[in-house]
Amino acid sequence: MLVRSVKSLLVAVFSLSLLFAPFALVAQPEGEHHAGETHGGKEAINPAKLIIEHVSDGHDYHFVTIGNHPVSIPLPVILYSPEKGLSVFMSSAFHHGHEAHEGYRLMTEDFMKEHNLEEVKDAKGKPVYKAGKIYAVDQSGMPVPDAKVYDFSLTRNATQMLISVFLLIIVMTSIAKKYKKGVGQTTAPKGFQNAIEPIITFVRDDVGKANLGHKYEKYMPLLLTVFFFILINNLIGLIPGTANVTGNISFTAMLGLISFVVILFSTNKHFWGHIFNPPVPMGVKPILVPVELLGIFTKPFALIIRLFANMISGHVIILAFICLIFIFGAMNTALGFGTSPFFILLSVFIYVIEILVAFLQAYIFANLTAVFIGQAFEGGHDHHDAHGHDEPAVI
Repeated sequence: MLVRSVKSLLVAVFSLSLLFAPFALVAQPEGEHHAGETHGGKEAINPAKLIIEHVSDGHDYHFVTIGNHPVSIPLPVILYSPEKGLSVFMSSAFHHGHEAHEGYRLMTEDFMKEHNLEEVKDAKGKPVYKAGKIYAVDQSGMPVPDAKVYDFSLTRNATQMLISVFLLIIVMTSIAKKYKKGVGQTTAPKGFQNAIEPIITFVRDDVGKANLGHKYEKYMPLLLTVFFFILINNLIGLIPGTANVTGNISFTAMLGLISFVVILFSTNKHFWGHIFNPPVPMGVKPILVPVELLGIFTKPFALIIRLFANMISGHVIILAFICLIFIFGAMNTALGFGTSPFFILLSVFIYVIEILVAFLQAYIFANLTAVFIGQAFEGGHDHHDAHGHDEPAVI
């Protein structure tokens, strides 16, 4: 019942945001160009820009722009430069990139276009300035390209990860306290225990035991932490206005790196013997050894790309459907209003699917991590336990 209530609440919030989004965008004056260029006094929708702005990181939680007033939650900006020292202030001081503050400016595409900064290249032909990055500026407010600025700001992704860690600690410690009191052991589980206990049991039996055999207890803290941490970030990312943390390649890369380190430390001599001396004819070994070595690195790479691609694709599809409303509306007003219910229903449908994907991708990442660790044991039926019985084969 709790899961169904949460799903219903998320769908309702998302649906309302979709219904009011067109009116909020129409309310923008012609002088504001957040979505694209103007053609004949009307603002053209730039789907690529809207989608990139949504899935990328930022210095605030932006929800909607009503007139000239963006509705957002600013985040702390923490900067250090050898010339100015440490500077700490809120991102609202930048006024969404329109003003400089304490000798710094948040670069925006509008500012870059206005001052032709997009054409500035370095010696290698790469752009010097990048939208969304903070630069030191001179007295005229123009950025100084050679100035060193170290950015330790709490961006959307960093803030949301901290929130996820806080929620994970609160939920798990509260449940652990109940078990210490005997609730769920001598009596039936109560409250949120009823939702969490089956998930923990599922990860233990179908992920840990199935792939790691009698060594599963050693890796359960890792598997459970990875599963719930990804799940919480996936679910929070579905709330309109929040960040899609698991759709960030840096986030998934760190998780993949952790799994890679654990896999390497779980290997034994049989594993490395199979890598450098595979059981194949001698003529094939020079070909197979490089392939086996490459396979060591492709496993965490598969974890990284799989989670990143699946979690960002849903957001891109939803935004693409919403953009189609305004694209058709630019072609014909009646066409835009006529097709909007259809595209909204499609978006809500994909949104509900994304809730399922949030659970599925957390399970897949934990399961594949367990599979790769189990493969690192290398032995399968050839190993015997202390009682002389065959251990279960590692898949």
